[in-house]
Amino acid sequence: MNGAESLVHTLADCGVRLCFANPGTSEMHFVAALDREPRLRGVLCLFEGVAAGAADGYARMTGTPAATLLHLGPGFANAMSHLHNARKAGTPLINIVGDHATTHAQYAQAPLSSDILGICRPVSDWLHQCRSPGEVAADGARAVAAALMAPGQVATLVLPADCAWQDADGPAAPLPVPKARPVEAGRIDTVAAALKNGKRTLLLLRGRCLERAGLEAAGRIAARTGARIAHDYFSPRITRGAGLPAIERIPYFGEEIVARLAGLEQIVLVGAPAPVTFFAYPGKPSWVTPDGCDLITLAEPRDDATAALIALADALDARDVGRIVDLVRPAMPVPGALTSQAMGAIMARLMPDDCILSDDSLTAGPGIQAALKAGPRHDALFLTGGAIGDAMPMAVGAAMACPGRKVIAASGDGAAMYAMPALWTMARERLDVVTIICANRSYNILNIELSRVGAVHSNMGPGPRTLSMLDLHDPVIDFVKQAEGLGVEASRAETTQDFAAQFADAMTRPGPRLIEAVI
Repeated sequence: MNGAESLVHTLADCGVRLCFANPGTSEMHFVAALDREPRLRGVLCLFEGVAAGAADGYARMTGTPAATLLHLGPGFANAMSHLHNARKAGTPLINIVGDHATTHAQYAQAPLSSDILGICRPVSDWLHQCRSPGEVAADGARAVAAALMAPGQVATLVLPADCAWQDADGPAAPLPVPKARPVEAGRIDTVAAALKNGKRTLLLLRGRCLERAGLEAAGRIAARTGARIAHDYFSPRITRGAGLPAIERIPYFGEEIVARLAGLEQIVLVGAPAPVTFFAYPGKPSWVTPDGCDLITLAEPRDDATAALIALADALDARDVGRIVDLVRPAMPVPGALTSQAMGAIMARLMPDDCILSDDSLTAGPGIQAALKAGPRHDALFLTGGAIGDAMPMAVGAAMACPGRKVIAASGDGAAMYAMPALWTMARERLDVVTIICANRSYNILNIELSRVGAVHSNMGPGPRTLSMLDLHDPVIDFVKQAEGLGVEASRAETTQDFAAQFADAMTRPGPRLIEAVI
């Protein structure tokens, strides 16, 4: 058994079932080892960013890590933006990064030589480079244990090629992983007392507590105390829709956050940090908690926030779940030009129960989301780290995690161009994913931000050179042809009638599908 085989068997023994891979020469022994370990399946991705985003989506839906297989420092660098999102999400994820053989590392002139640890470190919570083939298996077990540390970490193991091809003893046993920390009874009592003081209160939730058990406990607390419940705009995952407690989503823009939080006297943080704006703006504050508002922590990100909410509800003798979302199947929009609001209404009317939505649409997102929050129950995965283009890769991972569930990916046209190779993996794996490209032919979010940050000084507004940097009309991107070239059935919708017919058809047939929605 060589080092690569010992690692593959160790990962499988630790419960890792998928490896999203874009391999190269230094990873060939790992690839070959997959033939001898049926429990660990390799999934080929044409770009490393797709592999990272897919591993993120898989882990958000399962709570367990997938692996990526990446090719040296530059290959890892191609994956960094979506690893950044995964790290911000608290996703358990394992990167296996091939490197030059230790005997070859002395040759700095080799084209792929790099400061590989320096490249990996910024987006890795745990980082290690194997030193000998005999240590590879144990290093792999440590990587899995590190990834599973609550709330979830990005663990990166650098595997030199000779450590992979040389003889090794065998796999290593899985390591024990501490569970999420329980919240002390004293803190539960402190927060319970605060919720009885009559102050205007918001519970701000993030993490696994946004799934059904945590939401129902939060709903009980809200019904008992009058507190509002909310999640931040960039939550990794939320289960929402019909039959669940109503919950607010903190807005995107800073002034809207300030308005939403105005008048609050205390915010209880449940696995969430205090809210701040996405960016800084001239003359505007980044800190949006109202003056005089107390911040009270019920659960840190490493704590068991769901158990803490249940304990808090019990301490308050809160039994009524409170306001439950009633299913709203909106009326079909009137015929005409397609808008994001019409798209959301059509989706809420036609999408099935228990589907999964992966969304990184920024300017179209609010219109789409307006109807979906009262639609059929579903899981929503959102952009967490601001690195756009992850909706389609995350949909790949979510579909592989939950093969019996319909997955919908919604992305802007600018964001989608970061991740088109994800369509090829959808086609190869025959995944049940419907991708919607919100095509407004521009970086529309930047058109909005251009004025918000005060970058334009002329009273005449931005000039043609500035506007050309934000425009996608010349040439117009043909997403239908791109999708078809990657093996995915595709169509274009320019009216509400077009979109309704195409989306309805996509909901009734399995397999990958793309709709270019011109808005």
